[in-house]
Amino acid sequence: FYITKPSSLELQSSDQMMLLVVAALGLVAFYVYKSIKPPPPIPLPENVSEISPRIKLNDGRHLAYRELGFPKDEAKNKIIILHGFASSKLVDLKITKEMIEEHKIYFLLFDRAGYGESDPYPSRTLKTDTYDIEELADKLQIGPKFHVLGMSLGAYPVYGCLKYIPHRLSGATLVVPILNFWWSCLPLNLSMSAFKKLPIPNQLTLGVAHYFPWLLYWWMTQKWFAPFSQNPRETMTERDIELADKYTKHAYIKESALRQGEYVSMQRDIIAGYENWEFDPTELSNPFSDDNKGSVHIWCALEDKQISHEVLLYLCDKLPWITLHEVPEAGHLIIHEKQHFEDIIKAACS
Repeated sequence: FYITKPSSLELQSSDQMMLLVVAALGLVAFYVYKSIKPPPPIPLPENVSEISPRIKLNDGRHLAYRELGFPKDEAKNKIIILHGFASSKLVDLKITKEMIEEHKIYFLLFDRAGYGESDPYPSRTLKTDTYDIEELADKLQIGPKFHVLGMSLGAYPVYGCLKYIPHRLSGATLVVPILNFWWSCLPLNLSMSAFKKLPIPNQLTLGVAHYFPWLLYWWMTQKWFAPFSQNPRETMTERDIELADKYTKHAYIKESALRQGEYVSMQRDIIAGYENWEFDPTELSNPFSDDNKGSVHIWCALEDKQISHEVLLYLCDKLPWITLHEVPEAGHLIIHEKQHFEDIIKAACS
């Protein structure tokens, strides 16, 4: 038998093929890397301090804020408002001047990290959001205790306040708060039943945020599947749609909220809300069990298509020190209804 050596031409052809394969794999890897790597935040304008007052945190970041209502040095009730998903400190509070004066209410609103004029925090979590709230209150010297009020996705830091800084609270309110379907405290049949009521695109997006947060940017920007339901009637009541249509006239609020890019604001919000937490809500202790006066409230809209009434009932059954308010014939956007918002504030001030 004769063993023929490959010719130099064959070797050259083989080398070229190998180079083409390596180059192709390199291009694919580069494309994948570019697809999953979020872009850097859009820089804020140089005159950002003229757009909104900001305070500097100990880690060098800035938080933009807005103060409303009674002077803080004279206020009887000091309420920090946590805005919802794709919103900002510019959220419209449906409350009369007379009510503010009657209850001597001071409101502090701020852009959570990455929103509006607040600097982003690449590793933002429930815990970092909680300590941002405490540091903001200290920098603005609003006093040793304050009430926190969070709405929708913006309610998750309220759970953090109850866990990490309960000694700073005079009260807490969660309005149609998000449900992390992966809380281990929830019975599997209850959490899965609530999860499956969401539109399939929403289920997939929350699943990506929980299990593969490093893929969320790619998932939110890919063109094959919509990351959220495109049919508003799957997630909103007719009244919600009316309210949403009304607030599209204030589109500049959303544009301002997302001015640094959707990843550092909205997408980081989803990750922080639906990642694995260090605790479950049913592990929380009543911060007002002794002589410390205060109360915790959850507001549930019975027609809400996004938040499960049954899960909130379960949580409040496990935590009987939380007052559950069930609002009939109301949807997810009850915070924008004047009567409902005033009822929420009255309960917070009681």
